[in-house]
Amino acid sequence: MKYNINFFLFLFIFYSITCFGQEKNLSWEELRDHFECPKWFSEARFGIWAHWGAQSKPELGGGWYARHMYMQDVGGETFGKNAYSYHLKTFGHPSEIGFKDVIHQWKAKNLDTDNLMQYFKKIGAKYFMILANHHDRFDNFNSSHFEWNSVNMGPKRDIVGEFEKSSRKYGLPFGVSSHDDRFLSWWLPAFGADTNGPYKGVPYDGNMTKEDGKGKWWEGLDPANLYGPPPERRTPEWIQKMKENWVLRHIELTTKYDVDMLWFDGYGFPYGDYGKEASRAFYNYKLNKYGKLNAIVVGKMKNEPSTIQDIERGGANKILPYPWQGTLTFTDWFYKKDKPSRHNARTVIESLIDMNSKNGNLLLNVELLPDGTIPQEHKIILDNIGTWVNLNNEAIYASKPWKIYGDNLDSYLKVLDESKLDNVDIEALKKQKEQTHFNERTIESPSYGHDEVRFTTKGDVLYVFVLNPKKGKIKLPSLGFQSKYNTKKISSIKMLGSKTKIKFRQNSDKLILKVPKKRPNKYTTVFKIEGLLSSDQ
Repeated sequence: MKYNINFFLFLFIFYSITCFGQEKNLSWEELRDHFECPKWFSEARFGIWAHWGAQSKPELGGGWYARHMYMQDVGGETFGKNAYSYHLKTFGHPSEIGFKDVIHQWKAKNLDTDNLMQYFKKIGAKYFMILANHHDRFDNFNSSHFEWNSVNMGPKRDIVGEFEKSSRKYGLPFGVSSHDDRFLSWWLPAFGADTNGPYKGVPYDGNMTKEDGKGKWWEGLDPANLYGPPPERRTPEWIQKMKENWVLRHIELTTKYDVDMLWFDGYGFPYGDYGKEASRAFYNYKLNKYGKLNAIVVGKMKNEPSTIQDIERGGANKILPYPWQGTLTFTDWFYKKDKPSRHNARTVIESLIDMNSKNGNLLLNVELLPDGTIPQEHKIILDNIGTWVNLNNEAIYASKPWKIYGDNLDSYLKVLDESKLDNVDIEALKKQKEQTHFNERTIESPSYGHDEVRFTTKGDVLYVFVLNPKKGKIKLPSLGFQSKYNTKKISSIKMLGSKTKIKFRQNSDKLILKVPKKRPNKYTTVFKIEGLLSSDQ
């Protein structure tokens, strides 16, 4: 892709003078010399995300409601199958009442960012991220470059700004997520029409113009700025200007709110070099303001220096040599009642442990209700997660992986393989395990064996997480005092959160650990082992 020279020359001059006071304005490649994963991220291990916006307003219709409400037939995108019928029944026909009107009805009337941030910190989160815009393109912040934003309509509040202030107040690093780089194709159904029924052939509201808004709540606004113009009017010049506007919006987003993390929902920079330019301006801003680059760009990117790799609804299948992040959500990212949660406290805790053992963080999405509060059924889960995290936090925060991430691995696969159950696809489970994205284990997944463990370290201490504990002895071959992992003789083993004396026997080829019946928590039990690691481990 070729840069628009005049546009980027403007950016260079503007941000050199206005933001940086004629200080450093380094290229993306030059910034690599200044990048190092900040400690606030590498030591956090657990963060909270609020993937929340106007698409939270409808109760049904999946996580891509704004797209699927225009589709009588969603094809293979079956998670949105309820959107069209729900919209018709709840709001009206999309030829008259479209997603722009859903935005208008979203009020966020009970949003209290201080209360939320206090709670997230209480349950153990070490950083927070809010959705800045989704594939629907709507900005959840006070955007100078885009009129379709949460200050001008809907809640008429600066959502990002309120969360940013609360994050600072409670000492949590602050991130924003951007998803709108796919809107060109994502929004195409808004320009269609019903293929059958009483509204057959009547164009949806994506075809409306600014003039159609006279006398309506959106008078003076142009739907083409939200949905984009009809496909036949999308000239190369318009697409280029749209991308340039995207850069301006995101530079404003990262600098106005002084964010610590910019997260992209894609497998590369949004719009290629345009996304890289926004990231470059962000890093230069932070470097010049603070004298160091204490911020990160995160995305589903591999082999891109100066960024952090994100893995959606899953995690790494091995220890990675660099910090990374896995993301999880309970249902469809935006809160919906279409289907029950795929996770409970147990599966989230197990995911956190597995990610930590492989040098990763867990960023857990809290699916807020449209009014800005936490659903009660999710609050119960979060309370249980928080109790466990606070009980075992010394094995989590600032932890590092060991030489191997666990022992007695794949226990659930072995049990299933031996049981030869007809209704279980063992090969599919094995294939899923080898994936990264979308390899999450859910409440439907088979349980871990009682002897499968994960490891983290801190200094000369090894922490052993027994994922699915049960009273009795377990054998850990990797922890014998003549193990190939250069282990030493154990001096003590303690169970976190308890004063119960732990019985164990270590011989040359294994550690035999007795898991007591009485444990401090019904979820994963954590043992603190001293003496086993040499000083260089």
